[in-house]
Amino acid sequence: MTTAFFRRLLAHFSLILLLSVPAGIASANGSETLLVLGDSISAAYGFDEARGWVQLLRERLQERGRTVRVVNASISGETTSGGLTRLPRLMQAHSPRWLIVELGGNDGLRGYPPQTLQRNLQAMVKLAKDAGTEVLLLGMRIPPNYGRAYTDAFAAVYPRVAKAEQVALVPFFLETVALKEGAMQSDGIHPTAKAQTALLEHVWPCVESLLAEGGKDGSCTP
Repeated sequence: MTTAFFRRLLAHFSLILLLSVPAGIASANGSETLLVLGDSISAAYGFDEARGWVQLLRERLQERGRTVRVVNASISGETTSGGLTRLPRLMQAHSPRWLIVELGGNDGLRGYPPQTLQRNLQAMVKLAKDAGTEVLLLGMRIPPNYGRAYTDAFAAVYPRVAKAEQVALVPFFLETVALKEGAMQSDGIHPTAKAQTALLEHVWPCVESLLAEGGKDGSCTP
C-alpha cells in the first residue's frame, strides 16, 4: 500500500470522527459560556425576559464583538439550596468558563439562617472553582423589618464568602435601584423593566473584569 493511500484513509477516518461529535459540543467549542444562576431578579419577574438585565448583558457582549454564550439558568423563587442542587447538572451541561451567582434573597425573605446561606454559597463557589470556572458573586440585602441583627448577619455573608473563596463581589446588586422612585415594582422587592439597564450598568465593571482577567481577588466593586 502506498503512502498516498494511507493519507486518504487517515483523512477519511478523521472526517468520520469530526461528523460524530455532537452538535452541542461543537457549538460550545466555538464560544465560551457565561452561566447566570439566579432567582426572580435575574429571571425578569413581572415582565418579558427579553427586557431583563441578563438579556441586556447578552446584547452588550454581542455589540462589543465578544463570542460569549450567555446561559440564563435563573428561576423565580430559587434559593441557595435549590441553586446548589441544580448547579452540578448545569456545569455538566454547559461547561461554563464564568459563573454569576445571584442567589440568597429568597433565603433571607424566608428567614433562613445566615449560616445556611453561607454554606450553600461557598459550596457553589467551590464546585465552580474546582471545575476551573471563574465566579462573580452578586450580594443581596433584605428589608430592615426583619430586625437589625438578622439583616446585618445576612448582608455580611456575601463579603465573607467572597473573601474566603477569593472571588469577585458586587456587594449589593440592587444598590442603584432599591431606593429609586419608579425603579421597583409594587411589591418593593423586584426591579421594574425600566430599572434593568441600571442593574446592568451597576454590575458591568465587574463582569468586564471577570471576562478579562478572572476577577482575581474578590475585591471587585462597581
